[in-house]
Amino acid sequence: MMARTAPFSRFEWMIAWRYIRAKRETGGVSIMTWISLIGVTLAVFALIAVLGVRSGFRADFVDTIVGANAHLTVRQNAVETFTVTQGDQSVDVTRRVDTIADGDALAARLRQIEGVTRAAPIVRGEALASLADKSSFVQVYGITQGDLTDIPLVRAPQSSAGSLADFGADAEGGGIALGSGVARNLGVTVGDRINLLSATGVQTAAGRSPRRVAFDVAYIFQTGRYVTDISRIYLPLEDAQAFFSRDGVHDEIEIYVEDPDRVSDWIQPLYAALGPDSFLYSWKDNEGAYLRALTVEDNVMFVIMAILVLIASMNIISGLIMLVKNKGRDIGILRTMGLSEGSVLRIFFICGAGLGTLGTLLGVILGVLFVIYIDQIFALVNYVAGGGVWDPSIRGIYTIPAKLELDDVLKAVVLSLSLSWIVTLFPARRAARMNPVEALRYE
Repeated sequence: MMARTAPFSRFEWMIAWRYIRAKRETGGVSIMTWISLIGVTLAVFALIAVLGVRSGFRADFVDTIVGANAHLTVRQNAVETFTVTQGDQSVDVTRRVDTIADGDALAARLRQIEGVTRAAPIVRGEALASLADKSSFVQVYGITQGDLTDIPLVRAPQSSAGSLADFGADAEGGGIALGSGVARNLGVTVGDRINLLSATGVQTAAGRSPRRVAFDVAYIFQTGRYVTDISRIYLPLEDAQAFFSRDGVHDEIEIYVEDPDRVSDWIQPLYAALGPDSFLYSWKDNEGAYLRALTVEDNVMFVIMAILVLIASMNIISGLIMLVKNKGRDIGILRTMGLSEGSVLRIFFICGAGLGTLGTLLGVILGVLFVIYIDQIFALVNYVAGGGVWDPSIRGIYTIPAKLELDDVLKAVVLSLSLSWIVTLFPARRAARMNPVEALRYE
């Protein structure tokens, strides 16, 4: 009898290596070995690439949202009652007020709350921007120069032209800031003068007359989010108040907090500092549908890619079954020489698990390289395809984002190794339980 040896001893690795190597008489086994290796490699590569792009999309989406928009917004919804005298009669009239009369004082009070990094009263409305024969509907934000420079993706955008120091510098009409998409649609550059037309103009006896004002373009920015760049214009606060007939009042107060992902933690403290007629909504309320869609897509894509890894791991079973069948005589001889069932199981486990481990390692390398160099890869694809592969007007962003997260790589590695090692046990167990007499009967 052969002396009992420790599990995964040197001779077990040696025999497993001999079985994995290609031989002329077992060409089918060799082909299945390569198919198994390539299948696991591509599956892990695809899984890491998908997880990287998924993480990149989510991070880019959140960064462009919270970098150019308020984390929390305060609005007013009050009912005002006043008396109107007509002759000898007095009538009480109620009306709904949605503007904030004491915006500066309220913003100063909100800034005292711990974790609030900025609170700025603004005026907000919609207008038609035009230059010559070109026009575009835009969202107009009235804001002070100091508050504008505190907005991250306006202060430090992906690209810009002009200077924020010139914002509101011109006494007539004030220098304004606008998104790169607005500038492209109107065909304007820094120094050009554009016209803004608002329906909320001057009230006359014949009705409300539209207001038309010309402004000089002082600054053009690109935040990286197409929806923002295509519609956003910033006006000096006083000019916006006059343009929208908001004399001395504001429409909203924009609030920025330290951690936008935990924005809900500040809702109760803010409500405690606000009056009963105020209400809050966060960036997650505005973009909740997109966030939920991303979460569902994340889960579905992970399940789909996990199935792909499982299918690739099944090739290992096929290859091992063929290997066990071809090595029946060897198994019989080894068993008659005293090799235990455990040793035979470990030999074939090493064959299958080795392929799964090597394929996982190669897949991780390819996946990491893909995520790191995704811009160059898609630039090449775009060049070969003749352009138009990525249309920002449809997808809302300019490039394909990708972010390499350690958790994503570990998920891919653990999933691939677990599946490839588990499926290996079944053919390895079959080889270990093979009767040596039956294996040698026809040899």
